Amino acid sequence: MMEQKRLTPFSILGVLEKGVCIAAIVSLVLIAAAEAIARLFHSSVPASNGLMMHILLLLGLFSGMYTAGTGDHLSIVLIHFIKSEKLRQIIAVVTGFLAVFICTVIAWSSISFIKIAIKPELIGFIPNLVFILAMPLAYCVMSLRFALRVPGKGKIFSLAALVAATAAAFPAIAKIVWGFDTPDSVFDLTMFFSDIIFNFRLPLILLLIAAALMGAPLFTVIAGIALVSIQSAGGEAEAVNNSIYSALTDSNMIAIPLFTLTGFILSESRAGERLVYSFRSLFSWIPGGMIIATVIICAFFTSFTGASGITILALGGILFTILSEKSAYPERFSIGLLTSAGCIGLLFPPSLPIILAGATSRTNIIHMFLGAIIPGLILVIAMIVMGIVASVKVKIPVEPFRLGKAASSLKESALEIILPIFLIIGYFSGVFSLVEIGAISAIYVFIAEVLIHKDIAFRDLPKVFYKALPIIGGILSIIAMAKALSYAIVDTQAPDNFAHWMQSAVESKVLFLLLLNLALLIVGCLMDIFSAILVVLPLVAPLGAVYGIDPVHLGVIFIINMEVGFLTPPVGINLFLASYRFGKPFTQICRCVLPFLIVQLAVVLLITYVPALSTFLPRFF
Repeated sequence: MMEQKRLTPFSILGVLEKGVCIAAIVSLVLIAAAEAIARLFHSSVPASNGLMMHILLLLGLFSGMYTAGTGDHLSIVLIHFIKSEKLRQIIAVVTGFLAVFICTVIAWSSISFIKIAIKPELIGFIPNLVFILAMPLAYCVMSLRFALRVPGKGKIFSLAALVAATAAAFPAIAKIVWGFDTPDSVFDLTMFFSDIIFNFRLPLILLLIAAALMGAPLFTVIAGIALVSIQSAGGEAEAVNNSIYSALTDSNMIAIPLFTLTGFILSESRAGERLVYSFRSLFSWIPGGMIIATVIICAFFTSFTGASGITILALGGILFTILSEKSAYPERFSIGLLTSAGCIGLLFPPSLPIILAGATSRTNIIHMFLGAIIPGLILVIAMIVMGIVASVKVKIPVEPFRLGKAASSLKESALEIILPIFLIIGYFSGVFSLVEIGAISAIYVFIAEVLIHKDIAFRDLPKVFYKALPIIGGILSIIAMAKALSYAIVDTQAPDNFAHWMQSAVESKVLFLLLLNLALLIVGCLMDIFSAILVVLPLVAPLGAVYGIDPVHLGVIFIINMEVGFLTPPVGINLFLASYRFGKPFTQICRCVLPFLIVQLAVVLLITYVPALSTFLPRFF
């Protein structure tokens, strides 16, 4: 007989959190779709917006818990360069200590935030506390999971972090006990804590930045810097929790998990294979025809997942086989193309970074989508032209065009080809909102890939959700903490002061744009695109205003630099993912990518210095 698995509190919690996450995503899809249908009949779903926003809060917190358990929270990859196992363990202990400490402080301040700032009310028919009480639970569980992930005897330091964080959270605990009517002695002790943070604010922030470079989860580093900045300025730790609540109940953010789910259903199905064979039958008679197919397919998938690494991992195998084995392209060229093409879809609807950039900079998201289309097409064309030139140079054989084969393959992939056309028409015509388009796209790909093509069995659907959760949890955790840091930064008027200083130091707009590109490339190397948008874009936006740069143009410059930064040695994240996917040394991947990187850098300069490429369509429409 098979031995039954022993139930533990963590295993029960694991089942619960996955169940809550799946139920939350499905609820968002169904409510948004129902709202779209109801509006067509001049009706609405009662309390739909409030329910969706609070379900998003629940999803953000529980998916963050899940991601902490799997160890998939977004982080900087510099630790991969460290060869010493002993040093890696020491770094793991230090970063684990900080992650435990910060999550514990946030867990305590969550309780005081709920007590002093939340007014009980009904969201539809559900008390709002049902959703909001997940905040202290989530950060408590994250803290414990980070503690358990610390290797070996280092767990003792994790226990110390729990104790130290509880002591550091004394001001929040005091509010839990006494509210705002704290005794004078307790108030004096609270002020003593604030003075300590003020006096040591710079060393603490430098320590947190060092921890980020060593591989600490980025959301904990961002949260730590926000806590230090806010409390050293005389603010309350609960301001961080208020930002978390505000970010995770932002209606603009609801589209993120919906499009992420859509992208993962597509990547886990055989949609990629069908598209590959369709485009191959359409373009293989042209020199470089498979290059055209590869670039378009990569752009399609990345536009939905919002994560270029997913495209490399999901499609890299089949496309590499077709390019290098069946089409006789040199291995080096194939690897370079697939690695560099993995990110170009970020400039096309329904790109999550564009949605986030528009929401962060308070720029019309439709204008952002329109502004990114021409730059995206230029990047695609540049990659295709480079591929065609290489094809002619190495004399890649072409295949004769067969109408029957093309028609048959197009019939097979018709549902996938129609999807972006349908979404673009539905959104830009104003018939559906962005959230509704996200819900409709998720339902559409479910019907197409599960019910019609039957690529994914019903019993395997939970696995698709589980693969999507780390991306959803990582993104939403970053969004929540980055909003707190943005609040702290803006509150100090640092962006405006920096903008005025920059204007006096650099008078030339041309030179400023060049320096901006260099700075953003470095940011793209070190940070994931979602962290960069939420933390760096609020700093850059006032600079753009000072130099008279259109907000749409600035947003496009920002995103395309992030894309190219993913390919920039020595720490571009896509280089590491390609090394893993193709089984090649990191340095070899860098050499393969270099020609494509040069072309993309040229496109960046073109888009930077010809603003009409980004502003023409928004102004035209």
